[in-house]
Amino acid sequence: MAHFRLSRRKFIKTSAVATAGIITAPYISCGRQSLPAPMRRNFGKLNHEVTSLALGGQASIQWTPEDVNPVNIILKAFDMGLNYFDTSNLYGPSQTNFGKAFKIKNLIPGQAEYDDTLRRSIFLTSKTHIRWAKGGLEIDGVNNWTNGPQGSHTIDDVKRSLSQIFGDGKGNYPAGACLDMVLIHSLTNLAEVDVLYRGVSNPDPKEEHIGALAALRDLRDGTNLTGLNPGEEKLIRHIGFSGHYNAGVMMEMIRRDEFGILDGLLVSINANDKLNFNMQHNVIPVAQAKDMGVIGMKVFADGAMYTKEAEWSNEPKHVVRNIGSASLPSGPLVKYSLTTPGVNTVIIGIGQVDDNPENCQLHQNFLAAQVTPDGLSASDREDIEKMARQAKEGKTNYFQIPEGGLTTVQDLAFIQTREGEERKITLTWNSAYAGNDPIDHYEILLDGNKIADVPKPLMSQFLTVL
Repeated sequence: MAHFRLSRRKFIKTSAVATAGIITAPYISCGRQSLPAPMRRNFGKLNHEVTSLALGGQASIQWTPEDVNPVNIILKAFDMGLNYFDTSNLYGPSQTNFGKAFKIKNLIPGQAEYDDTLRRSIFLTSKTHIRWAKGGLEIDGVNNWTNGPQGSHTIDDVKRSLSQIFGDGKGNYPAGACLDMVLIHSLTNLAEVDVLYRGVSNPDPKEEHIGALAALRDLRDGTNLTGLNPGEEKLIRHIGFSGHYNAGVMMEMIRRDEFGILDGLLVSINANDKLNFNMQHNVIPVAQAKDMGVIGMKVFADGAMYTKEAEWSNEPKHVVRNIGSASLPSGPLVKYSLTTPGVNTVIIGIGQVDDNPENCQLHQNFLAAQVTPDGLSASDREDIEKMARQAKEGKTNYFQIPEGGLTTVQDLAFIQTREGEERKITLTWNSAYAGNDPIDHYEILLDGNKIADVPKPLMSQFLTVL
C-alpha cells in the first residue's frame, strides 16, 4: 500500500480497512442481514436502478471447482440484494445454473408461487455471439459461434437462453419468459459491425442474409419485419453489445445506430485500461452520450491481476478464489472501475463464497462497490493505476489491443455552399481516438489561424463557418 494515497479515513468510510489483501469488516456472515442496503445507480435511459455490484456468470458459475456449488453463489447474490445478473450462451453450464437458482427463487413464469414482484425488480442479461439471424454463417469471414444444439442463428440462441434459464433446457420455455437484455457478445472488428446491421434499415423477409440486430429488434418489439418471428413473440426488453478488444470498433457500432436500437454496453474497464487502447476515454463517453446503460467487466483482468496467467480462462483451475493480495488489494480495483465516468455497474465473477465475510469474495466486492460515481479523486485513481501496474508489469489486459495514443479525427468531410456573396463551409467528423488523457477540445484552423474551439467531443461533431 506504500504507493496508494487514498486516505485511510476515506477508505474505511466506504469499504473497511485493507490488510494483507483482505478487506475486513465487523460482520459475522455473508448474508444480506449483516450488510447495508446495496448502492443503486440509474442505468442509462432504461428507467431501472441497478446495484453498483452485479453478478457475473463466469468464474465458478461456469468453470465450477468440485467443492463449489454454483447455485449457492447466485442465491447469496439475491440474498445480498444484488439485482443485475449476467450470463451467456457461451458460458457452458452458466445459464443452467441460473435456471436452478431461479426455480428456487420462484422466478419461473407459470410456477404456482411465481414471484412476479421479485422478477420485475431484477435485470437479467444474456449474450449471443451469433452475428447472422438468417443465412450468412461464413459470409465476409464472419462466423456464428454457439455452444448449443438448438440452432445456428440469432433467434435460436435467444430461445436457447430462455429454455435453459426458465424452461426444460431442451428448447421449451413457459409463456411470460423474457430476458431483460440480450448483448451481442465480444465485438472485435468492423466486418462484424457490417454484418450485424444487415437488414436494419430495410428489413425484408425475402433477403437471403439478415444480421442479428434486425432479428433482435423483432424479438424486442413483437414484430415480424424480418420474417423470422412469425409468432410475433416479445422475448427481450433491450438490446446491447459487449466488447473487450477494440474501442474504435465499438465506437463505430454505436455511431451506426440511427434507430436507437442499442440500450446497453458491457465493456472491459480496470485500472490497467490506460496501458492499452483505452475504453474510458473512447467508447464509454460515446455510450454515455447516447445515454446507454454501461456495465463494466474485467475489473481484475479475468484474474490476471492475481494468480491466473494473462490468457483466456477455460477450466476450473483458472478460477481465482482468494481475495486480493498483499500488494494489490481488491477493493481499490473495484472502486476504480465504478468511479470511471459513465459506468453504472460492474459485473464480477465469483470464485469463492463463505459464511466468514473475510473469506467471501461476494461480501468483500459488495463492500468495495458501495462507492459513488465521484467517490475517488483524480489523484486517488492515479495511485490505483500505479498500484495495478505492479501486476505482471501492467501486462494484464491480454483481451485489449495496445495503446495507440491520440489520433487524428475520423471521417473528416466538408461541404461548401454559397449564401449570396458569402462562402459557407460545413465540417463534419467523428471523434479522434484519445490516449491516456481525454480529448478536451478541437481547434479549427483557417489559413493557419485558429478560428474556433469545439469543446468536449463525444461522438460526432460539426462546425459551420461563414
